[in-house]
Amino acid sequence: MGNDGIAVEVENLVKRFGAFTAVDHISFQVNKGEVFGFLGPNGAGKTTTIKILCGLLTPTSGKGRVGEYDVFTQTEKIKENIGYMSQRFSLYEDLTVEENIDFYSGIYKVKKELKKDKKEWVLKMADLEDKRNRKTKELALGWKQRLALGCALLHDPPVLFLDEPTSGVDPVSRRNFWDLIYSLSDKGTTVFVTTHYMDEAEYCHRLGLIFKGKLVQIGTPEELKDKTMANSIWELECKNPIEVLESLQNDKRVIEATLFGINIHFLLSRGEEPAFAWQLLKEKGIEIIKLEKIVPSLEDVFVSLIREVA
Repeated sequence: MGNDGIAVEVENLVKRFGAFTAVDHISFQVNKGEVFGFLGPNGAGKTTTIKILCGLLTPTSGKGRVGEYDVFTQTEKIKENIGYMSQRFSLYEDLTVEENIDFYSGIYKVKKELKKDKKEWVLKMADLEDKRNRKTKELALGWKQRLALGCALLHDPPVLFLDEPTSGVDPVSRRNFWDLIYSLSDKGTTVFVTTHYMDEAEYCHRLGLIFKGKLVQIGTPEELKDKTMANSIWELECKNPIEVLESLQNDKRVIEATLFGINIHFLLSRGEEPAFAWQLLKEKGIEIIKLEKIVPSLEDVFVSLIREVA
């Protein structure tokens, strides 16, 4: 293991809790400056993996390093050289914004002569300059999120770990947060983020899809959509969609059919053409307004992959 362009590297990593395997022989690499997403449902093994990489949990077996530091033997070094933001934002509610920043400056051993400049940088980055004297508990969730991010960045860590950072945060704050993530990545920070929001996963440069502790697939959002779908997805717009939906669901050639707004999305095996759907509707005297093949969403990809491994 070891490559200058790689920020995080994991090989056959396993974590067991008694008889339960939370992380099951996973291997991947994260490049420097990359926004790498770990996508999966709750309980898939995302948080366990991130805790190992942050030096908070010792793995059962396998190999792993963050920067040049080993996840088994150099956990203290790892902690000094990363930023970590958990889903519960580890802020002190009774302290003001400024006091939280001061506290974390001490924790991260920020040099005395840099503390003032660093504090101003965090306040500006998080857009909290006019809220510096507010008690943290008075802040809206989106502001707390930005403050927690700022505190995790006080010591200029080369790698930043974010565990479900936007859970419960409103959509506008989520979008603003991702703008911050991109700006950090542009400046060379490696960002490793776990999420179960499919739309959010689209923002990542590359994704690892994890399910029941196993890494099911890895690639860019485009690669995952293009290469991993064993099925094609068709969108049908027609009159009487409820009646048509039932017919498609009863057809053996259709893997799955669901209502998507006022249209129907149905899955066919790759290579199967939907000519029979035209015929079906013609026989019923139902007018087809539109029938076209569509690009799958990451949710479609995930569901398709899970169906294969479940």
